[in-house]
Amino acid sequence: MSRIEILEEKCTGCQKCISVCPVSAIYKEDKKVSIASNCTFCGLCVKVCPYQAIRMEKKEKEVDLSSWRGVWVLAEQKDGQVSPVTYELLGAGRNLADDLKEKLTLVLVGEKLDRNLNSLENYYIDRIYLIESPLLKQYNTSFYTQILVDLVRKEYPEIILIAATALGRDLAPRIATRLQTGLTADCTGLRIDSHSRNLIQVRPAFGGNIMATIICPHHRPQIATVRPKVMTKLPRGGGNQAEIIRINPSLSLADRLIEITGLIKEDAGGVDLQEAEIIVSGGRGLGKAENFSLIRQLADLLGGAVGASRSVVDAGWIPSYHQVGQTGKTVQPRLYIACGISGAIQHQVGMRTSEVIVAINKDPEAPIFNISTYGIVDDLHHFLPVLIERLGGERK
Repeated sequence: MSRIEILEEKCTGCQKCISVCPVSAIYKEDKKVSIASNCTFCGLCVKVCPYQAIRMEKKEKEVDLSSWRGVWVLAEQKDGQVSPVTYELLGAGRNLADDLKEKLTLVLVGEKLDRNLNSLENYYIDRIYLIESPLLKQYNTSFYTQILVDLVRKEYPEIILIAATALGRDLAPRIATRLQTGLTADCTGLRIDSHSRNLIQVRPAFGGNIMATIICPHHRPQIATVRPKVMTKLPRGGGNQAEIIRINPSLSLADRLIEITGLIKEDAGGVDLQEAEIIVSGGRGLGKAENFSLIRQLADLLGGAVGASRSVVDAGWIPSYHQVGQTGKTVQPRLYIACGISGAIQHQVGMRTSEVIVAINKDPEAPIFNISTYGIVDDLHHFLPVLIERLGGERK
């Protein structure tokens, strides 16, 4: 067990350690410093102490890695229907499981989910855990965490993949904390180190300016949340008979930490941005919020969704659920039209895998042209009205 202590004979009370503690676990008492129980043993205080007055012994908990086997994918479902992002996770999970020569397991949590089983049997999934209860009709943080942690402690999966959605970002860190293991969030790449069996997890860092490679070599399971629209969906395999394991969880309303009293759905213009085949996005080049009417007109004519860069969302021109980019949504439409968007790396991270990218910008040096399929160097205020008029005329 890790241990840390203050050597009182050396401590002068200089407080340098207090200023660097990321969890505020160090405080001054009687001209000396003391360490509270919420210390995470990060070691920063030891490094900055000029008098070597802090001693730490950090011991990693030994984990028998050989007992952890298999790849799990947590299904995300809405109103009893499995979400498309789940099939993306299954695609990544199938590749990882094949490399490890292990089984791919889908964990499906909710109520009345049997209707999904027929379609899921057409995919190469080895096993499905079906966990159903009336208390699981809607996502509930405490219930989902309890169920999944109990199941992991019983079955010992080697890898768990969770979508980096609002649900996944809420749930994954809670599971990782209870299991005392690592979590890599918002992954855009996954592969297996054939020698160590470690999961190599790749994700953007420092504002998308570098790609970080992360491993969890001493703890299991290895948990990763995966950004939607970056993995290839698992193709239909045809006739695969997955083993169905039904679990009736023991849940009590007394254990519920939150209560859902109602749901308010965002009005995103009728088209789900992450599922849209065509997206028309606007940026600072529009000049003002009112000019988003051009973007909406073009999107309506093409049957697409409206996207936006972070700058216009921050300016309050359009709601945040339209934002595309590293801190917004990752999209992969067949056609992405960027209007007045310079194309900073943070925006590119969210849309560069689109099948066809059309950029409209009056600056010929704009970075967006480096990744665009077709580039139009023109003032969008002149170009878009003409395009909208032409498209409108063709539809008559």
